[in-house]
Amino acid sequence: VTYGITQKELLSVAGSLEVRSEHPLAEAVTERASSEGATRLTVSKFEAVFGKGICGEIEGKSYFVGNRLLMKDNGIIADNCIADVELLEAEGKTVLIVACSDGVVGIIAVADVLKSTSTQAVAELREMNVHTVMLTGDNSITANAIATTVGIDEAVAELLPQDKEKAITSLAATHKKTAMVGDGINDAPVLARADVGIAMGAMGSDAAIEAADVVLMDDMPSKVAASVRIARRTLRIARQNIAFAIAVKVAILLLAGVGLAPMWLAVFGDVGVMVLCVLNATRALR
Repeated sequence: VTYGITQKELLSVAGSLEVRSEHPLAEAVTERASSEGATRLTVSKFEAVFGKGICGEIEGKSYFVGNRLLMKDNGIIADNCIADVELLEAEGKTVLIVACSDGVVGIIAVADVLKSTSTQAVAELREMNVHTVMLTGDNSITANAIATTVGIDEAVAELLPQDKEKAITSLAATHKKTAMVGDGINDAPVLARADVGIAMGAMGSDAAIEAADVVLMDDMPSKVAASVRIARRTLRIARQNIAFAIAVKVAILLLAGVGLAPMWLAVFGDVGVMVLCVLNATRALR
């Protein structure tokens, strides 16, 4: 949506700024600008504002691309675009406001394309009694729309990167154990703070992969539920092996105390138990 300029001019400004950003939304904007043949302008004094957006100068005029917090911080009145912004956010889209020092010149809506397996992945986690929470920097309207579509239990929105760490701490106090799934640079501190950090390896940043405890080798959400299932099965088998080994050894020790433990039984209590535990552990390969 534009206000006083053409769509190509809007994409030219936004694309010229976003090409310098590493944010995933920036890639979508620059690709659209290129496909529309928008002119790449020279940008100076570029700055990325953590959790809010970006800004820079084009032909001597200051421009800003980001959320409402960025506009507020720079004294830009965005009343003329609020109705359009709220309408797009209600559709589950992330809205980037493009403004100059004179005011808002346009808005760009970016839609997160949900993977076909996302809803099923969340459903599988809920079946395993895992409480699902979405932590996002998006506004609450967009966040709740996406959470409802996917079936996520709870959405915590309008979070700056440092706020996500506080949210994880709060969730840990309520739910005891937490696992965080992320792929961006901003997710790295949160992945480290959670009890278990899970990074999406195919699309994840190096920082996220380094901070995570578990790295999935593709970006399929269904693998998260599979990872939880495998971990629970592995822990169950480990407990079975420990309980079995202790029970056999205690029984043989008691028999030995009353002189009823021949040598072959002692050998079974050592080597035999180890073999049976290894065979039991191979069930995890299924």
